[in-house]
Amino acid sequence: MKLLHANDRRGEHASSWYQASCATESRPALEQNVHADVCIIGAGYTGLSAACELAVTGHSVVVLDAHRIGWGASGRNGGQLGSGFNKDQRALEQLMGKPAAHALWQIAEEAKLHIRQLCESHSIDIDCTPGIVYAQHRQRHVSDAHDYSRFLEREYGYDQMEALSRERIRELVASDNYHGGVLDHGAAHVHPLKLASGLARAAEHSGASIHELSEVLRIDSGQPAGSGHRVVTATGSVRCGKVILAANGYLDDLQPSLNKWSMPINNFIVVTEKLGERARQLLPQDHAVADSRFVVNYYRRVDDDRLLFGGGENYTYRFPDSIARSVRRAMLKVFPQLHDATIEHAWGGTLAITRNRLPFLRQPAPDIYAAGGYSGHGLALAPMYGTAIAEHINGQPERYQQLSALPATAFPGGTASRPALLALAMSGYSWLDRL
Repeated sequence: MKLLHANDRRGEHASSWYQASCATESRPALEQNVHADVCIIGAGYTGLSAACELAVTGHSVVVLDAHRIGWGASGRNGGQLGSGFNKDQRALEQLMGKPAAHALWQIAEEAKLHIRQLCESHSIDIDCTPGIVYAQHRQRHVSDAHDYSRFLEREYGYDQMEALSRERIRELVASDNYHGGVLDHGAAHVHPLKLASGLARAAEHSGASIHELSEVLRIDSGQPAGSGHRVVTATGSVRCGKVILAANGYLDDLQPSLNKWSMPINNFIVVTEKLGERARQLLPQDHAVADSRFVVNYYRRVDDDRLLFGGGENYTYRFPDSIARSVRRAMLKVFPQLHDATIEHAWGGTLAITRNRLPFLRQPAPDIYAAGGYSGHGLALAPMYGTAIAEHINGQPERYQQLSALPATAFPGGTASRPALLALAMSGYSWLDRL
């Protein structure tokens, strides 16, 4: 069974609040044999950003998606546009040295700016709202969070972090769960499907061709010799010089050599009914929140007075029988005052994590590029990774080289055994969350 087909209907967006609040256009399936300089597999942030950059610099580009634009994690994530990577800069300095860590921080800052510039250039409205609270659910972690905010200001010149005491965080988040934290004024939250849809229109305006309902069955390389690649779907094909694999958690076994570097996991989100003034009491200044649990809770207001709440993971192909019931339990631990609130939308999605939570960027075969494993930071980083691949193809390798230098650690076990090993490890971390 493929993750592409395990939990969703073919060619239909997840039944999410995002889908209900964003008009999307349909694109035709690929039904002929065509030629292009570059074929991109996956119409999410990585693929669409690469398509924009390549098309505007004169390349012929074809983008193929098995379902719809933004159908995967790009159109159903929590909407949090965070700073940095899913590993703090102190750890990156120890891992890679200060110069490399500083270069990566600069790229991550450019990633946030890059999205704003794309939206301004192409008139994409993504409902951007500033501010993410990083909430500590253990008192013993608060001082370290405050130290880190001072470290970023001192060593990186990043002065957007506000240290939060228990009293101050209670002013921002109406929950007794938290002992303090930090507020990142330089982060934001957005409507992710509007971003994906806008990037698709921008790519097409620049000259790229996008085909939905065009699942790639295989990639034939070097047949005949020296002919590049042939990307094959059920109803057509693309003969091209270069291929970009941008399917992230939905890559399945299209390029088996990548399986050891990333692991797909499922995550779940609900959106409540309209709560009126109660929603504004929960998050009075309209910040997004992500807490410090290993299996993180993340939430924000949407549509002004609804609560979007994400929580819970699983590591099998199938979603739980009742996503709403599963996530509701996590939501009520944070906001017990919502015991009578109705859940109006509930959905799941698949993302990819790496063992060290740092994205991978590599060439698994000549003229084939792959990026993914964003580990929950894909909203900011995925567009930049797509752009970095395009820059490399255009003969500008610096950013690609910096990102591809991030160390990668393989998951133990083969493709069949890795999910069970991961589930065992994650269950242990989930238990630690309760200590």
